[in-house]
Amino acid sequence: MRVRVYRLGQEPGDDLTSVTTAAERVAMVWGLSSRMWELSGRDPSAYTRATMPIVVKRSHERRLV
Repeated sequence: MRVRVYRLGQEPGDDLTSVTTAAERVAMVWGLSSRMWELSGRDPSAYTRATMPIVVKRSHERRLV
């Protein structure tokens, strides 16, 4: 197994675009999301788009903090 050591804050980014396809990246997210739902013990099908715990902010609604 290869291991690389970096100083804290000097790690390379997590850009996988050069080594994976968009479909592969979506599959990774789907796998992680499915596992998190499983671990939470909640039923993902119980959520509708209207009741998902998110807030959508349009670009013209954003405030600089």
